[in-house]
Amino acid sequence: MAPIVMAPAVSSVVLQSAGFSGLSAGSVFAADDEKKPTEYKTKKTYSLRQSVFKDFGAIQEKTEANDWKGALEELKDLERSKVDKYTSYERANVWNYYGWVYYSLENYPEAIRYYERLLKEEELSDALQLGTLYTLAQLLFVQEDYRGAVTRLEEWMSLQTIIGADAYVLLAQGYYQVGDMEKARKNVDFAVNDFESKDKVPKENWYSLQRAIYYEKGDNKKVIEILTKMVRHYPKPTYWKQLAGLYGATEQESNQLHAMETLYLMGELTNEKELLNLAYLFLGAEVPYKSARIIEKGMKDKIIEESSKNLEVLATAWRLAQHVKLAIPVMEKAAQKSDEGDLYARLAGIYLDTDQFEKALDVGEKAAKRGGVKRPDQLAIVMGMANVNLGKYDAAIKEFRKATKDKRSKQFAVQWIDFANNEKKRVASLKI
Repeated sequence: MAPIVMAPAVSSVVLQSAGFSGLSAGSVFAADDEKKPTEYKTKKTYSLRQSVFKDFGAIQEKTEANDWKGALEELKDLERSKVDKYTSYERANVWNYYGWVYYSLENYPEAIRYYERLLKEEELSDALQLGTLYTLAQLLFVQEDYRGAVTRLEEWMSLQTIIGADAYVLLAQGYYQVGDMEKARKNVDFAVNDFESKDKVPKENWYSLQRAIYYEKGDNKKVIEILTKMVRHYPKPTYWKQLAGLYGATEQESNQLHAMETLYLMGELTNEKELLNLAYLFLGAEVPYKSARIIEKGMKDKIIEESSKNLEVLATAWRLAQHVKLAIPVMEKAAQKSDEGDLYARLAGIYLDTDQFEKALDVGEKAAKRGGVKRPDQLAIVMGMANVNLGKYDAAIKEFRKATKDKRSKQFAVQWIDFANNEKKRVASLKI
């Protein structure tokens, strides 16, 4: 979840005029007392001599034509012939040109070298110094020299009167990359909180960075809070998935269900695991009908495999939703696919509940022959009750006696034995 480092905002106007201010297009902040002296001091201004302006003319023509290699040759000629006669400020402007041209040629190491060289000159205007510091910080980010970038950016912030929110976020990115999560958090929170306090929506990448920082700090509660804002302002499926995952990790199943259902409605749950996860959540929330529909559609779309286990879940969902007629054929299919008899035992129970006693006995026998029944005592109870309803009292009593061997069913089975015996006597008396 590492943040994406922004590319350096270097333009021809900025570098030619040396007037880059470092202001973002968004909100701006006065530098805080820790980073900015409270008193302003006058500083000597510098200018270029007319002859130097003329020297820069050939370079200007090349840059306006986007002939960066030609501009570089002009700069080298100028450095060889005249730079040693320039003032410190004039040399700084030459190094500024070098930095701009090398940047345009995507030779970032050389661009950085010349901007560093510029900053070593004694005579620098405020605009040139500030613009170079910010541009250099950005270039150092591109080169993944995060510590160097942080150093230059903090130097820029200590001198800048007004600081854009983007600068705080950029600094937070730097601290994130070097592993100082507390300073990263402080800076990104400053930018985000200021925007939100003015009823403005922070940029998406600000939230992304803030989320990454709090995730690294292990603060899931805060990450959820940030993701909630992200799905409101930037409702991308990836954020909904992250939010659903965190709700699950923090055992907020109801909220997890809502997030997962949103993804489902967006058409973003595209694999078996995700669809079954949502189906289980609906079962847990006692909404079996939606669970059944999700599994059914998933199977129809060939996303969810029609395995014995998945069919069993579908049958269970239909049964819990009181759609027993839909549950029966699904459970039959699940039982046929199973290597063990437990699903046949469960199917026997469904047949008993729907007064299909012969079928209950038939699948009950299949269950017993196949083996692997988890609760043979319960199967015996079902078989016994089916026999009672068919008037087969001796067979019923035989099954109930099997159930008495398990203490969990013994009392219930004994009651049914008494009932079967009484019914047997009652029916016999009617024949006299």
